[in-house]
Amino acid sequence: MANSPHGGVLKDLHVRDEHIQAQLAEEAEKLPYITLTERQLCDLELILNGGFSPLEGFLTEAEYTSVVEGNRLPDGTLWTIPIYLDVDRAELDKVGAAVGGRVTLRDPRSDQPLAIITIADLYQVDRAREAEKVYGANDQAHPAVHYLFHSTRDTYVGGKVQAVNAPQHHDYVAIRRSPAEVRALFHKLNWTRVVAFQTRNPMHRAHRELTVRAARMRHANVLIQPVVGLTKPGDIDHFTRVRVYQAIMPKYPNGMAQLSLLPLAMRMGGPREAVWHAIIRKNFGATHFIVGRDHAGPGKNSQGDDFYGPYEAQDLVLQFRDELHIEVVPFQMLTYLPDTDEYLPANEVPAGVNTLNISGTELRRRLKTGAPIPEWFSYPEVVRILREANPPRNKQGFTVFLTGLHASGKEAIARALQVALNQEGGRSVSLLLGETIRQELSSELGYTRRERDINVARIGFVAAELTRAGAACIAAPIAPFAAARDSVRQQVAKSGGFYLVHVATPLETCIANDRAGVYRRAIAGEIKGFTGIDDVYEAPESPDLVADITKAPISQIVHEIILLLERDGYIGDR
Repeated sequence: MANSPHGGVLKDLHVRDEHIQAQLAEEAEKLPYITLTERQLCDLELILNGGFSPLEGFLTEAEYTSVVEGNRLPDGTLWTIPIYLDVDRAELDKVGAAVGGRVTLRDPRSDQPLAIITIADLYQVDRAREAEKVYGANDQAHPAVHYLFHSTRDTYVGGKVQAVNAPQHHDYVAIRRSPAEVRALFHKLNWTRVVAFQTRNPMHRAHRELTVRAARMRHANVLIQPVVGLTKPGDIDHFTRVRVYQAIMPKYPNGMAQLSLLPLAMRMGGPREAVWHAIIRKNFGATHFIVGRDHAGPGKNSQGDDFYGPYEAQDLVLQFRDELHIEVVPFQMLTYLPDTDEYLPANEVPAGVNTLNISGTELRRRLKTGAPIPEWFSYPEVVRILREANPPRNKQGFTVFLTGLHASGKEAIARALQVALNQEGGRSVSLLLGETIRQELSSELGYTRRERDINVARIGFVAAELTRAGAACIAAPIAPFAAARDSVRQQVAKSGGFYLVHVATPLETCIANDRAGVYRRAIAGEIKGFTGIDDVYEAPESPDLVADITKAPISQIVHEIILLLERDGYIGDR
């Protein structure tokens, strides 16, 4: 028998509002609307389907304060993470939102109306207080605190919602199940004791062993319920992770485990989040919940220390176990014993016994370099999927971004580098020259600072897409402003390598090399806002390479760029 929902009743708003759905859909099209953020979309989906029972909407100010200060809703029900709808005050004023009014909430991906909120409250909060109380520190090294100060809007909107449509997904639809669907699955399979396992990372042999041990200990079946909403920045994408989960499921004994995805926006809130996760799994019908070492921990704070103790999350969940009504299965980290070919919890390993472990950092290093990953650590099927998603450097894309004054020689360097990389082979090579981009992508733009930044941003977008596809991209715009160049670096670096080359040829040489006479016209005042004459060029402070065609031939400059790429493993075999 599935566990009872938190608060006693599953708040499935789709079922509750089904009889008036057509009426709500018609009304939603006439109301002012708010387009949700990605986090809000995840939150709303779990409000609507009952995953956040007993919530029926976004928290009012009284509810928010009660949760932040005391881990409870005003009626005393345990609830540890504030769920709010944050909106810019200017946007609320634009749509005429006011207390008592009704507003449609729309999907940011499709513009589909998902719900109607009846506004009960508009309020502002002390963000530093929220950070301290919910996450334990006002430290922006914590991803949720950083989000709070940099992405959360200034006004919180509280109120209950009515369901119009469920968010549509086009990936892994068969294993995206609502609480009611998971409960029906348990009933169909005659599962009466279910251990739920939360993860935001790929699973390896230790995870399989941990979940099987939990099932044995509690005479239960296993629900693998990974998060496919927002997780920690830098995490492996959910498409790769789900392929890993699907590959590992056959490793369980037949009938022992099921895989179901959870569209949760994690906050990485450690102890409070662990309690929240337990409540959510209770709503999905699980009777037991695994809480491991540093559950939902975000890593290091700005002083280099862990935000939370390794078993602090377990302690808080156990503190509330009498009212959670879901049995917590605490686990220490498992470690591998090569002499007996088995995994044991770290606290059960006899003194002096040889153990092996591969840290997350070491795993990433092995994936990056192509170093072997042993079968005692992970299954070959899992390693293959991870290698496909994380190819070694010599299979990844990169961008070489040459910046400098007009006629500094950066175009000639770019063309010569393209020839060298084509000769090297192994990946396609694309050339984005400044004038070409101006003609093909930015012909409507002028030369104000804003327009220059837009032009460079477009170059950055194309470069990032080429890099993500595994190509070599050579860009050679003037790009006079440091902020625009830094933005391109950040965008490209998410997908591969980025090298900033400052072509620092002296202005007098650039003028001498300018056969078109553009500098002469700028000096004469015929052209206004010309970089290097009457407009600024912000020289890079920390480029990867400084080049000057008056001090080295183009062939030598290209060779130095090639050496940079070889040093970092993007070209050549190691």
